[in-house]
Amino acid sequence: MGMKIALVTGANSGMGLVTAVELAKQGMHVVMLCRDPRRGKVAWISAKEQSGSQEITLMNADLGSMESIRAFAAAFKEKFDHLDVLVNNAGLISFKRQVTNDGFESQLGVNHLGHFLLTNLLLDEIKRAEAGRIVVVSSGAHKWGKMDFEDPHFERGYNVAKGYGRSKLANVLFTKALAKRLEGTNVTVNALHPGAVATNIGVDRKTEFGRLFTRMLKPFYLTPAQGASTAIHLATSDEVSNVTGKYFYKMKETDVSAEAKDERVAEELWDWSEERVSL
Repeated sequence: MGMKIALVTGANSGMGLVTAVELAKQGMHVVMLCRDPRRGKVAWISAKEQSGSQEITLMNADLGSMESIRAFAAAFKEKFDHLDVLVNNAGLISFKRQVTNDGFESQLGVNHLGHFLLTNLLLDEIKRAEAGRIVVVSSGAHKWGKMDFEDPHFERGYNVAKGYGRSKLANVLFTKALAKRLEGTNVTVNALHPGAVATNIGVDRKTEFGRLFTRMLKPFYLTPAQGASTAIHLATSDEVSNVTGKYFYKMKETDVSAEAKDERVAEELWDWSEERVSL
């Protein structure tokens, strides 16, 4: 089958960039999926320098746009016939309520629905790999998340912590529901909590609000490299080759909230998500 192919979303900074570099160092051909073409190009040059590998492709898509994701998936399929590793790493935090191109609350829209669509569109390519792996970057914040299908996009009572928690809970529920659907295939899917990592995640995409806030907290945070270590472990280690539907922290399997274990909620979220992204 030749070279292993990995796709990392949000690969232009922080953990995504570290993950892309490490997978390239391990001999994979890495596709860096970035939203901003200019930032993406800078990161792509940096990743090639850091990894010493030329086997890195830059592609652009906005996970806040279903149309953009569909166009990307089509372009990916033209270039590649399989996908060994998908790392759903991109994430955003929004201090005030914003909506995506499709009218979804931005954190649920990008962190969950964008990745839900992307993963489903590439599932056949992942199944064509010898042993496909899907790695979902969630967060310990899932523990204070609650699904609410009456008001999923916080048209009432938005706050950043609730919104982020809901999107990260959705990541774990998605992982569990997908693992069930992949039973009997050669594909595994696991989620992880990277720890509190100092990245640009809290920085508003338009106004840069939050830079000072992240700078002040930096000494207490893990570096992006420490944060990425569990994602890289799940993407590459033989130890987890037969593990699926689990949640990891510091490279160890760990427990999730009661709601994250609820299969009924996971199934409801799956159906709801399918309707939203028209799968």
